Amino acid sequence: MYNYDEPVYLISVVAKILNIHPQTLRQYEREGLIEPGRTMGKMRLYSQKDIDRIKMILRLTRDLGVNLAGVDIILRLKDKLDSMDKELEDLKNEIINLRQNNTTKTHPKPPMVTKQSSYEIIIFKKES
Repeated sequence: MYNYDEPVYLISVVAKILNIHPQTLRQYEREGLIEPGRTMGKMRLYSQKDIDRIKMILRLTRDLGVNLAGVDIILRLKDKLDSMDKELEDLKNEIINLRQNNTTKTHPKPPMVTKQSSYEIIIFKKES
């Protein structure tokens, strides 16, 4: 079977699967909403990940009435949140590993973090 990110579907196949016109897919690409892979002959190839993204675009536009500019903003925010979720998960795993490796050592107190307005201010508590 193919990898989720591996581009294998031609534009005609994707258009048929999703019941849309191939020109719609080209429009989404022009708008920067999707980036299909390309063959050496410049033919568009779509992955299952691309198809899922197109399904989300169709849901936003058809069912929720969002225009393509709004879809672009939503998808960028979703990508950013996904990236931050992955980073948070990585940091959690790093903390778990550090705690497991340093079980006999005493841990310094973590910094106290506060957020004011749109700026983050990190205040380190002084040890007495």
